[in-house]
Amino acid sequence: MKHLALTLLLSILMTIPQAMAQQPVWALVIHGGAGNVTPGRITPDKQVQYEAKLLEALAAGQNVLAGGGTAMDAAIAAVQIMEESPLFNSGKGAVFNADGKNELDASVMDGRTGKAGAVAGVTVIRSPVEAARRVMDSSAHVMLSGRGAEAFAREQGLELVEPSYFYTDESWQEYMKVKERLEKEGRKGTVGAVALDKEGNLAAATSTGGMTFKKYGRIGDSPVIGAGTYASNESCAVSCTGHGEYFIRNSVAYDVSARMLYLGETVDQAATYIINEKLKSQGGTGGLIALDKNGNISTPFNTPGMFRGFVTSASGPEVKMFR
Repeated sequence: MKHLALTLLLSILMTIPQAMAQQPVWALVIHGGAGNVTPGRITPDKQVQYEAKLLEALAAGQNVLAGGGTAMDAAIAAVQIMEESPLFNSGKGAVFNADGKNELDASVMDGRTGKAGAVAGVTVIRSPVEAARRVMDSSAHVMLSGRGAEAFAREQGLELVEPSYFYTDESWQEYMKVKERLEKEGRKGTVGAVALDKEGNLAAATSTGGMTFKKYGRIGDSPVIGAGTYASNESCAVSCTGHGEYFIRNSVAYDVSARMLYLGETVDQAATYIINEKLKSQGGTGGLIALDKNGNISTPFNTPGMFRGFVTSASGPEVKMFR
C-alpha cells in the first residue's frame, strides 16, 4: 500500500512541471478586423503585407510582455503599429464618413483596476488608442468625444496632425464606391489587442475609423466599454470587430465575461456562442478576440475571415486571415 501511495505521489509531482510549462506566463492576441476576408478579395502580394504587419504588431507587444511590462502597455503597443498602417481601418487609412472625413474611435480597459478610457469622433489625434489611455489615466471620465477629446489630447501633449494625415487613396476610392450603402464586405477593419502580463493582469484595447459613409455622428461599439472592449482579471479581456450596433445592443464584450463568471463557461465556449449563435441569429456580423486569466485564447468570427494573430511565452507568433 505504501509503495502504491508513493508511486501515485511521484506521478502527481511529475505532472506539475508539465502543467506549468503548458500554461503561458504571458500572452497577446490581436485582430485587424473581420469581414469578407477571402483569398479572392486579397491578392497574394497584399496577403504578404497583412501578414508582415500583423507579425510586427505581435512583436511590439511581445517585447513589452517578455520584458516584464504591463498588459496595457503591450496592448497599446500592438494597436499603435496597426494604427500607423493604411492596411487597417484605424488611424492612418481609416474609412471616410458621409461628409468625406475621417472620424476615429478607440477605447482601453485595465483588468486589474477596472478603469477604462475612450475617445469618439476625433479627427486630429494621431494615436486614438493613446488618447483613450490618457482619458483613463489622467481624467475623471471614461469617454470624451469630438472637440472636447481633441482639446484634452492637446493638454496632454499628444501628437496632433492635420486631418489629411489619415487620408489614403484606397480609403477614398472605397468611400466613393460605397456612397449610399454601409460597407459590410470591405477588406479593412477595426484593430484591437488583448494581453496578459507576467503579473497576471489583463488589458484590452480597440481602435477604429468606424463604418464607411457613417452619418449623423454615428459611434459604433469600439469606444463603448462593455460592447467593443472589456477586461477583468476575474475572467477575460475582449476586443471586438464587426457591425457595431449589434455589439452595443448585446453588450458583447462584457457578455463573454458574464457567461464565464455566471455560467462557468470557458472563454472559448462563451465567445463562440455569442458570435456564432446569439449574434448570427440576429443578423449581426463580425468577430472578437478574447484571452482569459490563464492564457487561453478564443478568436471566433461569423464572417468569411478575420485578420488575427497571437503569441505567448509558450509558443511563437502565429497570424491568420481566412478560415
